[in-house]
Amino acid sequence: MEAIKLFISYSWTSPTHEAWVLDLATDLRTSGVDVVLDKWDLKEGHDAVAFMEKMVTDKSISKVIIVSDRAYAEKADGRAGGVGTETQIISKEVYDNEEQDKFVAVVPEKNIEGKPYLPTYYKSRIYIDLCEPDTHLENYEKLLRWIFDKPLHVKPKIGKPPSFLDNENLISLGTSAAYKRAVNAIKESKAYASGALDEYLTIFSENLEKFRITEYEGEPDDEIINNIESFLPYRNEIIKVFFVISQYAPTKENALKIHRFIESIIPYLDRPEGTNSWSTWDFDNYKFIIHELFLYAVAIFLKTERFEMANILLKKQYYVSKRSETTSSGMLQFTEIRQYMESLEHRNQRKEARRLSLRSDLLEQRSHGSSLDFRYLMQADFLLFMRAAVEDNDGYSGWWPETLLYLSRFHSAFEIFARSVSIEYFNKVKPLLGIEKKEDLNPVFENFRKDRQRLPRWDIHSINPAGLLGFELIATKP
Repeated sequence: MEAIKLFISYSWTSPTHEAWVLDLATDLRTSGVDVVLDKWDLKEGHDAVAFMEKMVTDKSISKVIIVSDRAYAEKADGRAGGVGTETQIISKEVYDNEEQDKFVAVVPEKNIEGKPYLPTYYKSRIYIDLCEPDTHLENYEKLLRWIFDKPLHVKPKIGKPPSFLDNENLISLGTSAAYKRAVNAIKESKAYASGALDEYLTIFSENLEKFRITEYEGEPDDEIINNIESFLPYRNEIIKVFFVISQYAPTKENALKIHRFIESIIPYLDRPEGTNSWSTWDFDNYKFIIHELFLYAVAIFLKTERFEMANILLKKQYYVSKRSETTSSGMLQFTEIRQYMESLEHRNQRKEARRLSLRSDLLEQRSHGSSLDFRYLMQADFLLFMRAAVEDNDGYSGWWPETLLYLSRFHSAFEIFARSVSIEYFNKVKPLLGIEKKEDLNPVFENFRKDRQRLPRWDIHSINPAGLLGFELIATKP
């Protein structure tokens, strides 16, 4: 592979500055860049003006660095200076006649106000700052990335449009106006913010009925998956609401509103009153949707360290009124939100997919467009598993952590537990686990040790709760 050829344009300001440029050129050459510099390549008797113009316009020169100190900027703007000095300075005319992606300004010094010296024609463009010792190495890496066209942040490939966009019978929750009103009111601390949030959550809850599957035109599991996909825009919508609440209005009142909202959609997990004929699969779309919404709410509150808000969702029971002749009114634990989906097991067999958990796969795939990294969902899932295990007198967790199937990409303690090495931080986190001190987890670990069946398992994959908690290091520092 032929080395990238680069020309350095600079002003002969002082011997010190020339030495700085020479050091930069040397560093770049040792980094694999074929640097063209007057001190190396301009021989006695050569025309300096012709040399500079050739280097800038030569197609073999891929990149040009403008070392812009005070003298360079002044000479570029005024075309002033003695014989020879201005010949190393790129004029606006030369700059405009070339592809501007070919140039980058490197700043070796700034004025007393901390602003860089740049030619007027360059001032709207991004420069690389090499005058600050604290950021020199980081910015030198940026320079190398620019030279080799290897940016730190690469635009991902365009994926396939979501399948719900092709659905001719797209379901609308009718929440768009209420959503915008609630988000704006919360962000701007309007007096009606509380009412606007209530309105949005009520419309969302009531109109979720529109997603009920009343008949199947094809394979039932296909209908269920398509229904779940159609819900995606509204899932993303409410995720934004959860984020806005946690960032702008993280109050106990709003946490209770989210709790009551979850409470209001739990009845969708079962047949509505007055329904005499139904299949156990008829509510599987709701089983996935409601479980996913709850998981995101907890995950977002953990990520933003709104631990008191998250704990309200975990410790407060959910009141559910009588839904049918086979059910009764009562208070439910959060563990009732996650329910088995027989349709996905059927789908796995019908399509011979041989997946360990289609539900895990769906949660992982759908997280990509959620604005929340999947590791935060896993963190929330693990916390819910541990909280349920602590609260169960027999040591069995009533929460199956679907997402932990993907733990192979995450090998250390989850963030909130890694940070719990601090006693102060652990004191904020421990209510989420339902404990007073770390030793309260020992009986749970002992139950896991005696009966490995208490731990989630997918084929040969299982989890190590103590490791994911970073248990040995918890509360060992101030």
